[in-house]
Amino acid sequence: MTWLLHQNVVFLVFLAGLFTWGCTIVGSAIVFFFKNISRKLLDIMMAFTAGAMIFVVTEELIPESQTNGNTDVATLGLMVGFVVMMVMDVALG
Repeated sequence: MTWLLHQNVVFLVFLAGLFTWGCTIVGSAIVFFFKNISRKLLDIMMAFTAGAMIFVVTEELIPESQTNGNTDVATLGLMVGFVVMMVMDVALG
């Protein structure tokens, strides 16, 4: 994997996009081909996805937003985003 350190940044972004595209295709195929998937397995898959998103937010996005000196704006944006998400969750059921 050390060869990644010597690659062009644009190429690395392209690879990351390809990886996320591939994950989306695999997830869509699972849902499409296995329509009678058990509720328990679906719950496990959703919990894993939620955990991955929480990890990315807490380990990457929040610390990165706090490093540029705009901590008040970053914290306000985080709180407003959380409130909007909760309102939409309650409103949409």
